[in-house]
Amino acid sequence: MPASIINGSELAKQIRADVAKEVAERIQAGKPKPGLATILVGDDPASHDYVRSKHKACNEAGIESFGYELPATASQKEVQDLVKRLNDDPKVNGILVQLPLPKGLDEEGVLSAIRLEKDVDGFHPINIGRLAQKGREPLFVPCTPAGCMVMLEKNLPKIEGKNAVVLGRSNIVGMPVALLLVRANATVTICHSKSTDLPGIIRQADILVAAVGRPEMVRGDWIKPGAVVIDVGINHVDDPTRPRGYRLVGDVNYAEAVEVAGAITPVPGGVGPMTIAMLLKSTLAAAKIANG
Repeated sequence: MPASIINGSELAKQIRADVAKEVAERIQAGKPKPGLATILVGDDPASHDYVRSKHKACNEAGIESFGYELPATASQKEVQDLVKRLNDDPKVNGILVQLPLPKGLDEEGVLSAIRLEKDVDGFHPINIGRLAQKGREPLFVPCTPAGCMVMLEKNLPKIEGKNAVVLGRSNIVGMPVALLLVRANATVTICHSKSTDLPGIIRQADILVAAVGRPEMVRGDWIKPGAVVIDVGINHVDDPTRPRGYRLVGDVNYAEAVEVAGAITPVPGGVGPMTIAMLLKSTLAAAKIANG
């Protein structure tokens, strides 16, 4: 029996509607409109697309957005000075630095400069550090991992005690989602492209989060029957039959995996929409911290 499809687009639509409703209620009650500032350094086309999508989503939710663009030649001081100005701006509740930054910039230095209560992307070293420690609570967690967890919670009676495998160890997705799964009392294995016997490791997974950035790397016969598969990958594959000359695929071979898994996210329409929805939710939370 084919897997059930985890529709991230529909779930994200509901979250965004809930955020918009609460934002409207806050404004009607006389509270300031929540505000999100984005900082984009350089001219990476994908980053520009992501930032445009975030501003559009803010507008639809009633959140004010402020876009700041710096050239790839911007110095560390210029980027951090901008962050500090936004820290002091009462109209800005959340600050998002679009990653990756151009080579030569100290990413940790920039992220550390963001005031903790404005770190809606959840990448401040203190927020990540708290996420990694028992008994400590981060103010915010990274948006894509947070979206993955919402989808898992909606599709599993419980996560506790499940074998979870995270394929990929990036600071943006792999490591934070592994920490969130640990917090949910799953038994977590982190593997990557250099792990020995990847198929064997993945076949043990009740939950698989694939975030390795390799198109269709995970084959259907790697999947444990009935597993829940969260495919974070967004990869361009040449396809002359498509208007743009390419199609989007995940890190999992969807056509094969859908015949084995219990539930699976599609690409596109799975994790991607959830990332922006969780960003809006975090921005609203930051506004509550600032203005009650």
